[in-house]
Amino acid sequence: MTDRTGLLSRRAMIGAIAATTLSAPAIAQARPRALALIGDRYHNPDYIRVSLDKLFGALDMPIDYTMDYTALSAQLLRPYQLFLVLRDGMIWPGGYLGPDAYTDYEAKLENADDFPAPKPVFWMKQEQGQAVKDFVSNGGGFYPLHNSSHISLTCKPYRDVMGGAYVGHPPQRPFQVHATANAHPITAGLGPFMVNDEQHYVDYDKDPRNVILESENIDGLTYETGGRKLGTKSPAGWAYDYGKGRVVFTAVGHTIHAMWNPTYLEIQRRAVRWLLKEI
Repeated sequence: MTDRTGLLSRRAMIGAIAATTLSAPAIAQARPRALALIGDRYHNPDYIRVSLDKLFGALDMPIDYTMDYTALSAQLLRPYQLFLVLRDGMIWPGGYLGPDAYTDYEAKLENADDFPAPKPVFWMKQEQGQAVKDFVSNGGGFYPLHNSSHISLTCKPYRDVMGGAYVGHPPQRPFQVHATANAHPITAGLGPFMVNDEQHYVDYDKDPRNVILESENIDGLTYETGGRKLGTKSPAGWAYDYGKGRVVFTAVGHTIHAMWNPTYLEIQRRAVRWLLKEI
């Protein structure tokens, strides 16, 4: 009886070892997970989610979405390997008129004077910016897109890891995006492409060798804001290592049509894979 009990125990042990062995590849092959902080007054979260679902569906990679900017913290980021941001740095605690998608509703109210002027405030706390900085320093991938450079205007740790800051943009109009002379796996072999989007002008703070994309209004239309004459061109994307992690910024992103431009979609795919150190 003792021997038989011992035999069964050994069989059970062998089965447990086999089960563990079989599950190991599945664990090893688990896809990284992304978190995206999306949506603001001027950027409807629905179009952003529709846009990014196509990207991450093609990558077969799970992504979670949140609009709760107050929850951004080291704890929130801990389960993820990739963090995306497509929202600006402003909130309106006192409310605002709208909807902004059809400005006549706001501009032509008969009683517009009855409503106070909207007053934006900036939402990102310094400790939230530090949480993003630490996330990347410790090995995470960070992909800020489009108007997320606006957050840099008021949060120093965020700007340090993100790499630059928003300056402004002209009305939505066609412009070209092309790779710079700086060779990079994200842009290798890709030609220029046209989008009808907001051409964001941004200041870039770091090594110019990391700038991989430039936007240009090839019709010769320039942009000026705050007394700065910014011409027809702006940096439109950069990529670099930061601590143990990586950062990519791309400026296009105000419309689904622009997000789904085939060349830009390929850039986004490669950006995610490069951030995860798959290429």
